[in-house]
Amino acid sequence: MNPLRIGPYSLPSNVLLAPMAGVTDRAFRRLCRRFGAGLAASEMLTADVRLWGTEKSRRRMDHAGEPSPRVVQIAGYDPGMMADAARRNVDLGAEIIDINMGCPAKKVCNRLAGSALLQDEALVARILATVVRSVNAPVTLKTRTGWDREHKNGIHVARIAQDCGIAALAIHGRTRADLYEGAAEHDTVQAIKAEVRFPVIANGDINSPQRARAVLVQTGCDGVMIGRAAQGRPWIFDDVNFFIETGKLRADLPLQKVRDIMRAHLEDLYALYGDETGVRVARKHLSWYCRQHPGQETLRKRLIQIETAREQLSAIADLGNVDRAA
Repeated sequence: MNPLRIGPYSLPSNVLLAPMAGVTDRAFRRLCRRFGAGLAASEMLTADVRLWGTEKSRRRMDHAGEPSPRVVQIAGYDPGMMADAARRNVDLGAEIIDINMGCPAKKVCNRLAGSALLQDEALVARILATVVRSVNAPVTLKTRTGWDREHKNGIHVARIAQDCGIAALAIHGRTRADLYEGAAEHDTVQAIKAEVRFPVIANGDINSPQRARAVLVQTGCDGVMIGRAAQGRPWIFDDVNFFIETGKLRADLPLQKVRDIMRAHLEDLYALYGDETGVRVARKHLSWYCRQHPGQETLRKRLIQIETAREQLSAIADLGNVDRAA
């Protein structure tokens, strides 16, 4: 497979981490990059700079220790605000700006942002063209196949993106109305890839090395993007890269290695959020890690109730040591 290029950047892998609100914070992005993710965008950041005073927004713009290229994803509905947000983030160290037109969440769509924009192609064009002109950095787009199954305009939106100078396009193989239900259909993604000249990345239900390769073969895309399958399994990027390169599957990680990964992840979360908030954020990640290993339900229940960082770090030593019949 040819290296995936976005603007001047040749990525180390064609397997990317999908931005996920509440998940892809700096700690998780750095972890996935260490395991071979070619790119890891920030959590979605509102384009309304008046809301950037919150601690949450400041963290989303913090790239300390992240490898290049650093990506910030922005969401909004006003071309001028989007351009201003893009410029400010480039000034703060972002090297690629990603525009979100794929989020199906009601609180985003109700503000005519995210995938709601797919209903207004003229506005899509104005936003993309304005943001591309505003920054001296590649601008990418993440979107869906359409608003609903009766209004699949993914091909037309992709052509608009290409005409506006978008550097790469990630397509989730569902419509906004589908949310995350049913199976992702990549036939439309394949059709989109056939219509445009810039890099296209397939997203949706890519949860194993075999599935990643199958989607690449089916769609002809330049890369794949993994989201939910990386939760509790950040090493999936190494697994997929190895399988694509060799056709062989990696052996399952020994539990001692998993414990080491969890410990390093927790320490990064405490450093990012502080102990009190870090403990709360860590609970969902610990739950996901445990669910990857059958028989760890007792430990999972214990981990999500622990109140201190010291206790969390101590408790993960029990991974693999609990009664598997519990």
